[in-house]
Formats: sequence, structure tokens, C-alpha cells
Amino acid sequence: MSISFDAAQPESNLLSPELYWFIPSGGDGHRLGRPTRPASFSYLSQVAQAADVLGFDGVLLPTGGNNEETLVVASALSSLTRHLRFLVALRPGLLSPVLAARLTASLDRISGGRVNLNIVSGSGNFDFEGLDLTQAERYELTAEWLGVFRALLRGEEVTHHGPHLQLTNGRAPLPSVQQPYPPIYFGGSSQPALAVAGEHVDVYLSWGERPEQVAEKFAQVQAHAAQHGRTVRFGLRAHIIVRETEDEAWAAADDLIAGISDEAIAQAHQAFLSSGSEGQRRQSALNGGTRESLRVGPNLWAGVGLVRGGAGTAFVGSAQNVAAALREYQRVGVDTFVLSGYPHLEEAYRTAELLFPALGRPSPALTPHAGQRLGHTSTPTLDANRTDQTQAERELVSAGRFRSI
Repeated sequence: MSISFDAAQPESNLLSPELYWFIPSGGDGHRLGRPTRPASFSYLSQVAQAADVLGFDGVLLPTGGNNEETLVVASALSSLTRHLRFLVALRPGLLSPVLAARLTASLDRISGGRVNLNIVSGSGNFDFEGLDLTQAERYELTAEWLGVFRALLRGEEVTHHGPHLQLTNGRAPLPSVQQPYPPIYFGGSSQPALAVAGEHVDVYLSWGERPEQVAEKFAQVQAHAAQHGRTVRFGLRAHIIVRETEDEAWAAADDLIAGISDEAIAQAHQAFLSSGSEGQRRQSALNGGTRESLRVGPNLWAGVGLVRGGAGTAFVGSAQNVAAALREYQRVGVDTFVLSGYPHLEEAYRTAELLFPALGRPSPALTPHAGQRLGHTSTPTLDANRTDQTQAERELVSAGRFRSI
């Protein structure tokens, strides 16, 4: 099956995409390899609340490694936010489908229907706490697990005896708010992963590759989905470095990896190639384990993947050029971008301030209401064009009695 997209489609016909941000639950900082901000709950709360008020649609909570467990973090942050959706990782190798269904339904009810699910099949024994599974077996388990999990959330009583799961009269008695279940996201670039996506998931997530590479995977997923009478939506996971000008953005990209030694890059590259993950292999192939050729597409940079596992590319450039790059991916089917930037608190604001307007997307925290003047209220100034400034205000300003704090 092939999917064709009109590269000449006018920008006016492209809707503003969904934009998700990232909760750095493994630590944060200004440079790769040098985390200077521990993942305290206070800091994670600041990032989540910033994303909420700035108008991001949701946040991704990472899993594995030194990250805090996603269900716990999402449960705590949901009470501190109003609109934000939480893309929460579930790992078939670690959770029974019955427990996962019950936890998911509870979190969806507590958050008022703001849960999305990110199914993570892992890349080897480490991700499955020592389960000795081949790549094919990992995805066989994932498909089996998802079939049971989805049935439980639909309210069915499930008896299942398969190669990996045994269940008799399993139930998840309390329903989720979202029916039949919260949206299921999933990523993976191997052929078994693409087949699982087509059969079971709502949104297939790709890491940032060139548009033609992403389109090829999307076509394969959609072909698998068609065999099951389904359709799948598509998303892209990448980092972002957006600035007022191109020069500023590329200088910030260079600075992000300035403290990383060539030895560290070589060690990470070898580890990534031996990870057993097809997606990781493809990310590493983009940078080749060297700083020499990191610009792999218009405003697409592979420097993050020199030492960071998982998503290794970033959109880099001015707001207008990054927006144009995102639209290229929209033309091949992407309607959700899951973005992140270092450090995540400041970059959430920078992305909303610069990128949102370029995409025609208002930010409720940064756009004044009708008739409201947006300015620093702690430091009033005389404004010759204002007719509503009182004499008392003018006297206070003239006397110098207002100071910024």
C-alpha cells in the first residue's frame, strides 16, 4: 500500500497540529550530558504547569533508565493542571494487563479524562527486567498484551491462554472516562512493530527522521491497519531549538553538545548500535557517531542523538523556518508533534512565544484578552497615547515611586 501526499498543498489548508511537551523526570539542564536540575517534584510541577497555561495539548512522561515511574508522576501532576493531557508509558513486560487496565481507568477518572497511553515494548532484556525475549517475541508479547488490555477496558470479562499470558475471568470493573479506552500511542521501526501498530494502536509515533523515511513507515502501518479494517493517526517525537534568528538557533544547537567529548560520543554510538532497537539504529545512522554532518534535513539536526538514546533529532531554526519544517511533516500525515528542549521550563516558554504564533496557534498565557494591554504592571510608564491614565498614576510615575521587583 502506498500513501501519496500533495507537497504543494497550501499552508492555509493545514490545520494547526497538536503540540505536546515533555516532563524531564530523569533530570534537566542547559547542556546534554550535564544535568544540573534534579527531577524534584517541585521542578516537574513547574514544567507541567507552564505547559498547561501556555496551551500545549499534553506532555510525554518518559520511561526507563533513571526516570520516575510515569503513572505515579502523572497522577500527582494531574491534580495541579487543568487542561493538559498526560502521555503515560505502560510496559507490557512489567505490568499485567489486568493491573494496567485498572490503573489506567483510575487515572483517567481522577484526571477527568486526560490520559493517553504510550505502549513501550523496550529494546532488550534491560527494558523487561531480565526477560529473555527476542525482538520477535517482544512484539508477540506486546500484541497479545494489547489484545487483552483493550478488551478489559471495553468492559469485557477476559479468559485468555496464550504463549505469554494466562488469564481466567479477568475484569477491570470500573470504566475509564474515555470510551472505549484512552487513546493508545506506540512507536517502533521494525517490521514486527509496524504490524502491532496497524492492528492495535490509535496513534503511531515515529522519532524524527527525514520526511520521506517517516512517510514510508506510515504507509506500512496504514497497510497493516487496513487488513484489520482500521485507520491510524500519526505523530512525531523530536526536540526543538527555536530562536529569533537562524544564527541564534544553530549557535544554541552547537552549545548544547559543547561539553561532550569525542570519546563519550564514540562510546554512546557503539552502545546504541548494539541495543537491539531498529529505531535506535536508524537514529544513530543519521549522525554516524560524529559531529561532522549533523544537519540531516532542512532545519533538522541529529546532534541530540550523539549521546542521548531514543529521540535524537531536533528542529532547529527561526520560528518561521521551524514552522515550515513542521508543515512538511504534516504533509506526510503527522498531526501530533511531541517536542522537548533543554532546559524544559525555559524552552516551553520560548516555544510558545516564538513557534505558536508562526503556526497560527494562540497561547492563552501570552495573548492579551480583548481590550487588555500586555505590559509590565509593576513598572508603570507615562503613555501619551493613553487617555485613561489617572492624575494619581501620573504623579506616582513622575515621583519615581514604582520599581520592578
